[in-house]
Amino acid sequence: MKRKVVLKNIGKLLAAIVAAAGIFIAAVLISLTLSFGNVHGGRYAIFVFLIGLLTELIIIGALWGFIKKRGFYIPVLSLLCLSLIACAAMAGYQKYIDSIPTVGDGGDLLLSYAPYAPDSKAVTLDEESELRFEENLPVMDGATALYPIYSAFAKAVYPKEMIDNIAVKQGNVMQLNYNDYLKCTTTTGAYENIVTGDADIIFAALPSDEQKKFAEDSGVELQFTPIGKEAFVFFVNAKNPISDITVSDIQNIYSGKITKWEELGVKGFGEIRAFQRDEGSGSQSTLQKLMEGRELMTPPEEDVIDGMGGIIKQTADYKNYKNAIGYSFRFYSTEMVKNNQIKLLSVNGVYPELKSIENGTYPLASYFYAVTRSDAGENVKKLLEWIKGSQGQKIIEMTGYTPVES
Repeated sequence: MKRKVVLKNIGKLLAAIVAAAGIFIAAVLISLTLSFGNVHGGRYAIFVFLIGLLTELIIIGALWGFIKKRGFYIPVLSLLCLSLIACAAMAGYQKYIDSIPTVGDGGDLLLSYAPYAPDSKAVTLDEESELRFEENLPVMDGATALYPIYSAFAKAVYPKEMIDNIAVKQGNVMQLNYNDYLKCTTTTGAYENIVTGDADIIFAALPSDEQKKFAEDSGVELQFTPIGKEAFVFFVNAKNPISDITVSDIQNIYSGKITKWEELGVKGFGEIRAFQRDEGSGSQSTLQKLMEGRELMTPPEEDVIDGMGGIIKQTADYKNYKNAIGYSFRFYSTEMVKNNQIKLLSVNGVYPELKSIENGTYPLASYFYAVTRSDAGENVKKLLEWIKGSQGQKIIEMTGYTPVES
């Protein structure tokens, strides 16, 4: 009899160990997968691990008869239920956050303006281009917001076979595939590329102090040719009743002196969530100039996965929260305006539109530039002259920007 009891207990023990080990290993694997496979996974990992641990205790308790004791099953089951509820609540909250519209890296904008993408929005001249290249094509690069312009330039003057592979279909999805002649590495990457010689002409706002210093330290002289005008705009959630803001208000918001919408006469919208852009981007450099020496507040940040699978912090893209404010260039933000998700604010009483940009009444209108090196080749110089001419300026206007001579 004693032997049977011993064997029975050994069996229970082995079963408990096997069950516990299986659940433990599964919980660890799931936790690791969540942690490294998804930027939000680490938040769930602790709950998954805890649920696995509690499940082990329940199995062990059932095998050894502890589960019938109130002092065991009530706290264990309570913790298990709380963990499941917390995990579900976190997943629901993250789903809500992910559903909020974002003004981000512009991937959709780039794809829709690739020169020969299906239904490409890149404009086409209604006449033969006066300039055509067959060889020694200048490499174009630039800001995301200006890609619709220089994509159309490339479409007008480069051979189709040299740039028709930028938008490619992979399965049922169109993907961007930059080639040797037409890139969009954003303002930050473009300024680096023009200095290192990986781009011949870039299209962007004026450089930041750091970008100027990089060129100077590299012994490269950059030349800036204004080719058009664009408005630097501020926007809020479409439900926000505010419609006008002053330059002084902007400076006070982004220096942290104004922190609540109520200080601007808007009730019920709480704290101002003031988004910024990445350091070195065209819009961030423009904001820094607008601040006139005032120190910028620390921007909202978000977790992202870096190239090695780790989690790093970076400046958060604008998310269209009820209490948010963000900034960009007018053309870049128009799609969300069309969808009634955001609204552009007047600045000092003037709304950012083509007419106010053209006549100079909008206070935050500025030139954008074709940037070249002082040692640029002959074809780069030809391209620059064509851009400054009637056809290049016409493309800028047709795209939806204001030509430099308007």
